[in-house]
Amino acid sequence: MTFPIDTVVALLNKEIAGYQVPVVDLIAAQTNDPFKVLTATILSARTKDEVTAGAARRLFAQAENAEALARLSVAELEKLIYPVGFFRSKARYLAALPEVLRRDFAGQVPETIEELLRLPGVGRKTANLVMAVAFSKPAICVDTHVHRIMNIWGYVQTRSPAETETALRAKLPQQHWLRINSLLVAFGQGTCKPRAPHCNRCVIAAYCPQLGVQPRKTAGKEQFPCPVLRLVSWNVNGLRAVMDKGFLDSMSKLNADIIALQEIKALPEQLPEAARSIPGYQVWWHPAKKKGYSGVAVFSRKEPLRVRYGLGHEEFDCEGRVLTLEFADFYLVAAYFPNTQDGLKRLAFKQAFNRAMLDHLNQLAVEKSVLLCGDLNVAHKEIDLANPKANVQSPGFSPEERAWMDELVQAGYLDTFRLFHAEPERYSWWSYRTAARQRNVGWRIDYFVVDERSRNRVRAAEIHDDIHGSDHCPVSIDFV
Repeated sequence: MTFPIDTVVALLNKEIAGYQVPVVDLIAAQTNDPFKVLTATILSARTKDEVTAGAARRLFAQAENAEALARLSVAELEKLIYPVGFFRSKARYLAALPEVLRRDFAGQVPETIEELLRLPGVGRKTANLVMAVAFSKPAICVDTHVHRIMNIWGYVQTRSPAETETALRAKLPQQHWLRINSLLVAFGQGTCKPRAPHCNRCVIAAYCPQLGVQPRKTAGKEQFPCPVLRLVSWNVNGLRAVMDKGFLDSMSKLNADIIALQEIKALPEQLPEAARSIPGYQVWWHPAKKKGYSGVAVFSRKEPLRVRYGLGHEEFDCEGRVLTLEFADFYLVAAYFPNTQDGLKRLAFKQAFNRAMLDHLNQLAVEKSVLLCGDLNVAHKEIDLANPKANVQSPGFSPEERAWMDELVQAGYLDTFRLFHAEPERYSWWSYRTAARQRNVGWRIDYFVVDERSRNRVRAAEIHDDIHGSDHCPVSIDFV
């Protein structure tokens, strides 16, 4: 049966007349200034509409145009737009925007997708929204609401917003392009909610196949089951070695949907077939160029949309330290952070890596949820190691390394284990020397970190210190 898109859009246009208008559309209704629409759209990414509206109001009181914006420092911009999501990154984008507009576009907001994509902080979603709202040009802005609802209707069968945009460009009648984003954002916020949608009072219920939907219960105690992913991170300290210490049995026991490994210390071709082809999992490898050193891998039952190898910096990437897997509604960054070594010989190297990593996380987090997992080679607080006073200048507990963890938290990221566990003496690494593991003289240096806006998606976090085979034990989260 063909989905009656024209009928449904007409019904929804009447239905959402009394709904809250998405903030970017509201700003466009108040002004025809493309600069303000562009700026508000940059602010709106991963941010509630009421927060965006307040931030835009404060910003425009100080900077109505690009010339005024250029006079504001990054620090001033941060104060004006806080608490929008990832305000520090957005402040940097806004600070850079006037110069790019002046240099490349004669001070005007460009009117094509290709040119808009050259602006700081502008991705395809933002570019399409500016095209449609500011210039009323044919463009399809696909955010999570549009992607989700179009798939619920069966109008498209896609795995990501980017695929949905491509499919809609080929299929959706052009008279609906300008309106479809604001229509489905309002409808998705008011009726067709991501969890427990109001199917019982939906005006298009007769036309909607409700694909993949768990409708809201209308009586009794409401329970809405969500699929839970078990994600595991484990520094195996040599995959070939741990294969002889029950690794496959541990994999079975952990029952992970995704497991990220660090320090695999091998090229894939050096590994036994049993390690390369674990039933039920696909695997992605990023080994170090130096044999027997570093390297990361990710095994996943869930196929990612795409995989990125490294951070784009050869000095780090040659050591096989980072894999980024993009899924429909989150990114997983699996990483093995550098060890600063005795005498903190590699401190400068690690600090440069840390800066590159935070930039990477911030860029991803503008789009969707971000999870960072792996051996970060640092104990953040005194509670995170057995002997903090004796290790103040030791690699992994130096003031400089701990300061970066503070910076990570200040940037809006959370240590998931401490969301659930405040108790001491919970460690993930023990020296092989002096029977440290038997005496539980350890360090907690393995983490799952999540962006603050996604904290409610983390349902549990654990350290699996009953699993042996390496000087580290696995850590995990349950994520919905």
